[in-house]
Amino acid sequence: MEQQRGLLLLFLGLQLLLMGALLYQNHHRHSLALFLRVLRRDRPVVGEELPFLVSVSSAGTSSQDVYANLSEIHPVDRRKEDLPSCPLISPYINGPLRVMIPENLTMEQVVKKNPLVELGGQYQPPDCWTRHHTAVVVPYYGRDQHLQHLLFHLHPFLQLQQLHYAIYVVNQVHNTAFNRGKLRNVGFWEAMQEEEWDCLFFHDVNLLPEDDRNLYICDIFPAHVSVAIDKFDYKLPYRGYLGGVFALRPIHYLKINGFPNSYQGWDLEDHDIAARLQLSGMFLS
Repeated sequence: MEQQRGLLLLFLGLQLLLMGALLYQNHHRHSLALFLRVLRRDRPVVGEELPFLVSVSSAGTSSQDVYANLSEIHPVDRRKEDLPSCPLISPYINGPLRVMIPENLTMEQVVKKNPLVELGGQYQPPDCWTRHHTAVVVPYYGRDQHLQHLLFHLHPFLQLQQLHYAIYVVNQVHNTAFNRGKLRNVGFWEAMQEEEWDCLFFHDVNLLPEDDRNLYICDIFPAHVSVAIDKFDYKLPYRGYLGGVFALRPIHYLKINGFPNSYQGWDLEDHDIAARLQLSGMFLS
């Protein structure tokens, strides 16, 4: 028994050494450190997170502009270390939203409407210590108007949820077929080298959330968040569809070995991701 245990430990040690050598050989020393940090982090436990959809308003609540409650968020005259923890449910979320995009929207308008967002697209609640740290990765390829609309709508949406967040736009610059898997993988590693995010949302550029109770936080399993989209009459177009918005924790990403990068175009890698989830023993939340 002891001999078998020793052989198993030796095998696992060799696997880690080989992975470390590979990362080092490819000049990814930061990636190796990140990999080890993710493995050392505590695993999520059942019940530690809020559900993705919380009920905070009465039935029949009318929809409102996503910027309606944003003016209530402002810095307080207290030292940062003296701030209280944010509540379990943000007092700023209301429910259904009216998607209202100004005509001829510019990036300057987006910046002006979101004065508390730092340079680089990062935000922390100014009046409390957040409970959740979420990176939003947006694969992007020449869709300027969609990107402006997304940033205009998503920044206030996330601030209302009292998240510490950042939005990473990963732009494919070469004139080749769109490869969403590669862009997602690049976005993951760039985001994790900047902050130790506990949740990552991989977000298509042309989707806008319509209810601020749809919390951008991670559950114990990966989650397909955009299960109801207007162009599909708010139904899944087919079984196994994972397009749109997909959320996972860093440890989930490592378990599925990232996203497949051999597919070109939109939504072609869904079945591959579903197979990776099944092989890793994980379910969809």
